[in-house]
Amino acid sequence: MERTIEMMEIEKNWDKFLSMPIETKISHFMREGRIYDCLFAQQFNREVLEYIFRIANTLRRITKTKEGMNFASSLLNHKRAMLYFIQPSTRTFLSFLNACHILGIKTSEIRDASISSEYKGESPEDTIRTFSSYVDLIIMRHPAQNFVEKSAWLMNRTKRPVPIINAGSSKDQHPTQALLDTYTLYRSFGGVIDGKTIAMVGDLKRGRTVRSLSFLMENYKNMKLVYIAPPEFKMERDVIDFLNKKNISYYETENFEEGIKEADAIYMTRIQDEHDKSGESKKIDYSKYSFTKKHLDIIKKDAIIMHPLPRREEISVEVDDDPRAMYWRQERNGMWARSALISYIFGVDAKIHIENKA
Repeated sequence: MERTIEMMEIEKNWDKFLSMPIETKISHFMREGRIYDCLFAQQFNREVLEYIFRIANTLRRITKTKEGMNFASSLLNHKRAMLYFIQPSTRTFLSFLNACHILGIKTSEIRDASISSEYKGESPEDTIRTFSSYVDLIIMRHPAQNFVEKSAWLMNRTKRPVPIINAGSSKDQHPTQALLDTYTLYRSFGGVIDGKTIAMVGDLKRGRTVRSLSFLMENYKNMKLVYIAPPEFKMERDVIDFLNKKNISYYETENFEEGIKEADAIYMTRIQDEHDKSGESKKIDYSKYSFTKKHLDIIKKDAIIMHPLPRREEISVEVDDDPRAMYWRQERNGMWARSALISYIFGVDAKIHIENKA
């Protein structure tokens, strides 16, 4: 798309740039026709998704041997990455850390802003520019809304841009979680996601994982989404407007058992009480949105149960041994999906003999 003078002026002004539709901004975060900064689920089309999944499948196969692991770890052993995680994280942090190690990337980390120069008054923007002096990739989880996107926008205007991956931005989006969730669907259903019904359960209003996964479903045909949540935490309007615009079938309900009966995948989530302003989560009976052993007899025989983790009481540990419980595999899938994404961003995917099967 040709960039007009007006567009170039908008790109220089952060507030104006932020107000642009995501679809319009996507090209700003690309290089040579592929994703450079991974910020939004909408950056993935079906072709790219399934290509990344095949890379992931290949990496997980070849790294079972020492020779294969040596090859994988040689792909990017000349690169360095900063993991800047100033929001609590276990799975996403370890997943990215090990994804980097699989590819040979050396890593640095900051997991608490109070031990960085931000404590001395340095602006977050200057902190990001400091990172770019030392590393070739910044992977960021940040509590401030839109800050990850702003960081990528800022770096793209410097003399030494480095790619930025959104590892969870406030309650906005979590694109790589949606990537690994879709990869889990892809592997669970033999590469066929079209026509599936996905039930998403819990705190949908503040859950960035379900928001991002909803956006990705535009890449598949005849999908049906079922949103199961208490009225206070129903899916936000921007996602509903997106589904209507893309003609994706959905319905909303408070009835948990009714909503999961016909689902091919049940995506459970926890209450996001870290976003509470006045203890509003404590006023809701969340037990009505919990998956227990009795629900195994209600769902389809070939359905899968997913959860981005961590969990609380919304999935009983008695469910863990059921073959349809996919959340521990889902967790491991994240490491492979993220290693594949990083190899794609840096363009070393051409060195990997890509498998063509799910």
